[in-house]
Amino acid sequence: MTFEIEVSGRVRQVSVERPGAGRYVVSLDGTMHEVDACRLAEYGFSLLLDGEAHTSREVYVVPGDSAGRSLVALEGRSVAVTINGRRTRRTADDVASAEGEQKILAPMPGRIVRVLAAPGDRVEARQPVIVVEAMKMENELRAPRAGRIKHIGVTPGMSVEGGRVLMVIE
Repeated sequence: MTFEIEVSGRVRQVSVERPGAGRYVVSLDGTMHEVDACRLAEYGFSLLLDGEAHTSREVYVVPGDSAGRSLVALEGRSVAVTINGRRTRRTADDVASAEGEQKILAPMPGRIVRVLAAPGDRVEARQPVIVVEAMKMENELRAPRAGRIKHIGVTPGMSVEGGRVLMVIE
């Protein structure tokens, strides 16, 4: 399978082949890598890169607010990625004006540090609403669109799994 993955405005060409269970050959912009992968949790994976070099990484991939968008957490950093964005292209304004409920998910396992809104509060698009500590880094999660907080499913100090619904905006 071949994908275009956009990270921080840069589009990368990724091709993935699966020669065996849990084994993959990944081409990133033409550079080949051997990867052994196993699932850690619903959204978590343990990766062993390039065979004998034995570089090990934990990565969490949480579905985003629309088709083709995900939040990827690796080595204490979280980045938004778009997969095959030219096929599923949506602008920031499209997301901000999206209809229906929008769920804010935990990008990876962690602990809730602060909840910056309350049920019934009005929020603006991209307004910080929850702070999650994961891998010794604080991640500020923002509202995907303007709306009203319908539900908050966490409190400060709680531990959460990656992908857990933290808040719902309507």
